[in-house]
Amino acid sequence: MREELRRRLIETRAHDPGAIAAAAASRPRRPLLGETGRLMIIAADHTARGILGVGREQMAMENRFDLLDRVMVALSRPGVDGVLGTADILEDLLLLGALDNKIAVGSMNRGGLQGAVFEMDDRFTCYSPSAIVARNLDAGKMLLRVDPDDPATASTLEACGNAVSELADAHVPVMIEPFMMMRDTGGRHNDLSPAAVIRSVVIAAGLGTTSAYTWLKLPVVAEMERVAEASTLPVLLLGGDPAVDQEAMFGSWKRALALPTVRGFVVGRSLLYPPVGDVATAVDTAVSLL
Repeated sequence: MREELRRRLIETRAHDPGAIAAAAASRPRRPLLGETGRLMIIAADHTARGILGVGREQMAMENRFDLLDRVMVALSRPGVDGVLGTADILEDLLLLGALDNKIAVGSMNRGGLQGAVFEMDDRFTCYSPSAIVARNLDAGKMLLRVDPDDPATASTLEACGNAVSELADAHVPVMIEPFMMMRDTGGRHNDLSPAAVIRSVVIAAGLGTTSAYTWLKLPVVAEMERVAEASTLPVLLLGGDPAVDQEAMFGSWKRALALPTVRGFVVGRSLLYPPVGDVATAVDTAVSLL
């Protein structure tokens, strides 16, 4: 990012906070699905849960200007449709003009901070359904982690169900990222076995008073054919932490993209902080799979 843009962003934040709402209201928008019927969304909402690490680099995302640089490079590549983020990131991008004619997805529940004793209590600490509508965003996104041994899961399920209903009433799509949780001596982890992912799919698909506007964000796991057939809802693949073997990762994504309900990607660190090569090359390779 040029020094001029950095300075303008900082000064606007300090002296003209109303510029954010004005930029949101006037932002040129586009349909969710374009002519290809595919979506490539860049995920940039990890930091709001206190997640700064990428692979072995525990503070890789600590510099906001570096993160914004990487997101803007990704958004500039042909075939990239938009970005998913919390208000602080989306508003920086708005002020920089990077969201014009792009899909902007508001991340909603980031209250379950990574490693906290209250991690399963995923409260809606970021965008609310009404704020997503008011800020002229194109969709909302929520994380749904189900731990049968943690009572906080119940309130998270209720909050997610209510948000699905509210966004559907406003005819706004919502993307649910569901996981069943498992515990071992190392703590809680996402259970990525096919049976667990299928169980998470059917729980997420049933949330709310209607599923008409519900999309699913799912990991690429073994037996994806079984997973994709657990629901008729549109699916976007998530990338997770960058893989050491990028070729194998891209191969698994390509196979999953052939499934009928799969519509594209929502990928963050795997493309923004690729273990090999630069952001543009990694993004272009992912887009080519579509």
